[in-house]
Amino acid sequence: MDRNILNDYKEKDEKMLLAQVLDKVEMVEKKNKIEHTDFLDMAQSELVQKFINKINIENYICYGGFEEAERKMFVIYPEKFNTGVVAKNISNIIEIIRIQLPDDLKGKYSHRDYLGAVMKLGIEREKVGDIIVDNDGADIIVEKEITKFLLQNLGSLTRFSKSTITVQKIEDLRKVEIHKEELEIIVSSLRLDNVISELARGSRNKALEIINTERVFVNFQCETKKTKQIKAGDMITIRGKGRFYIKELVGQTKSGRTIIKVEKFV
Repeated sequence: MDRNILNDYKEKDEKMLLAQVLDKVEMVEKKNKIEHTDFLDMAQSELVQKFINKINIENYICYGGFEEAERKMFVIYPEKFNTGVVAKNISNIIEIIRIQLPDDLKGKYSHRDYLGAVMKLGIEREKVGDIIVDNDGADIIVEKEITKFLLQNLGSLTRFSKSTITVQKIEDLRKVEIHKEELEIIVSSLRLDNVISELARGSRNKALEIINTERVFVNFQCETKKTKQIKAGDMITIRGKGRFYIKELVGQTKSGRTIIKVEKFV
């Protein structure tokens, strides 16, 4: 594999991540066994996906425990394996830490509380996938290599001292419900700043502030160009405001403004 391809990437973090992916690809070829990345966020996954396509790697799956997972890993496998074999090996890579809260704590903790607890134990963020929070506890998707440590140490934290903590197979992940709210916005043009102003329910100046402070992501890539044209199929994330899918450009008003149908993840 020609590593000169990494010279196409200028950002240090991007180059480091893709170098690690290249290491995994070469390992698969040399040792003829399954390799995987850590959990990647959406922007990293998008970057790696494009890179894998560029170097013509076909034997891989992108997996995070369930279809809509925001944090996923790339599992790369030898040509002799099929996806069925790889699927059977997923339990050797990913497991669940399940926290069942006592009755007096049900409904008390949020995603931030569970993630904060894991981080407090010194676990790196890339070892942790999505966290599925319910009223009675949470399922934390993690790399198998850290499940024993979490099982032994999460109960030592005050907030979980009375909880039941177990390890579960990824197949037993609690049901994930994705809630979306459909809405329509009307913009004078499809420029990013106009769209952000409507999605964030703020003024044009406020939208520019949000964009300039790098809180806007288009298709999981940070976007600071206010004139970028938004199109149907784009996913827009505004930190602090939510995630929005541009479902359809419905048409125009009599005054020439554009009507956009949007799905907001709630």
